[in-house]
Order: sequence, then structure tokens, then C-alpha cells
Amino acid sequence: MANETAEAETGSEFAAAHRDLVADESIQFAFSDFKPPEVPAWLKWLGEFLYEIFPLLKILFWAGVAAAVIAILYVVARRLSGSDWPWRRRRDDEPAPATDWRPEEAPARALLGEADALAARGRFSEAAHLLLFRSIEEIDARRPRLVRPALTSRDIAGEPAIPPGPRQAFASIVMTVERSLFGGRPLGEPDWRQCRAAYEEFAFAGAWR
Repeated sequence: MANETAEAETGSEFAAAHRDLVADESIQFAFSDFKPPEVPAWLKWLGEFLYEIFPLLKILFWAGVAAAVIAILYVVARRLSGSDWPWRRRRDDEPAPATDWRPEEAPARALLGEADALAARGRFSEAAHLLLFRSIEEIDARRPRLVRPALTSRDIAGEPAIPPGPRQAFASIVMTVERSLFGGRPLGEPDWRQCRAAYEEFAFAGAWR
């Protein structure tokens, strides 16, 4: 009974508060003059147009997804196979591959003069090392992608891309230097002369063409 009385009092208080709120003229409850904004004609046209072409947009979307997947698979396949891109072109600042592998004569003769000066002082091993290192630099300058950091001099000497004659001459230089490096003894004058003759064949032979 007490609960019913409390609920009745609460309902009466709520009704009284509502009457007071409605009676308050400072608060507007009726919006008879309000008109919702009209949708612009161009926006209506755009909505209708998108609705009409939605099936086509759906087809184009999935076609784009399929093309992207195919492109990714193509890139992955070429990466795994190690193939170069067929449309890859030489950059403007990249020198054209040399048609002649042979070193230029003037620098080669200057190198021989420098090596001869070392040999004249009995430094035959240093002279042979100098010819080897400059020969590798010359190969790298002519074919930049042929000489890689992981390759040893012997690996380069066995590279089939080098013409047979110069390759044999370079291999002779490599073997002479290796006798000094791994044989535990310095090179003598006969070794030096053999190395010098091999470099002359490497640098001046017409077999590079």
C-alpha cells in the first residue's frame, strides 16, 4: 500500500512538472515553419547515375583486384627465376656496354711502367699484385655486372663471358700471384717476367674484340 502511494505521488509530481514545462513560453515545442533542406538536383542525378552503373563498377573493381594479383604473381615469378625485365632500358647516365673489352693502350703501358719500377727494385710480388688488381679493375670497368664482391680472382678467371685468349692470360696472372700469396714465398724475377708477359697478352691482344 505504501508503494502504491509513493508511485502516485511521483506520478503527480511528474505531471505537475510537465504542465509547468509546457506552460513556459520561453521554450518552443512547435516548429511549424521548419522545412527540411531540399537535396540539390545535381546530387540527385549523381545518386541515380551511381545506382545505374553500380553493376559495372562492381565488375571493374573485381577486374582491378584480379589484375593486381596477376601483377604481383608476375613480379614474384620473375624475382624467383632471376630474369631481367624485358622492357628495362639503359638509363641516360649509364654508359653503353663496351664492344671492345681490351684496355686502352696508354693507361696499360703506364701501368706496366709502374710495375716495372717496382720489379727493378726487386719487389716482384708487389709488381705482380699491381697487374692483377688493375686487370680486375679493367674488367669491372668494361663489364660492371661481371665482377661481384663475392667472386675471387680465380672465379673471375673462369668466367666464360671473358674471351678465351684474355681469360687464359688473366688466369696466368692469377696463378702467379697465388703462388706468392698461398705458396709462402715471394716471387722471383722469372715469375715476374711470366706475369708481365701474361699482362701484355691480356692488355694488348686483339682477341678481346
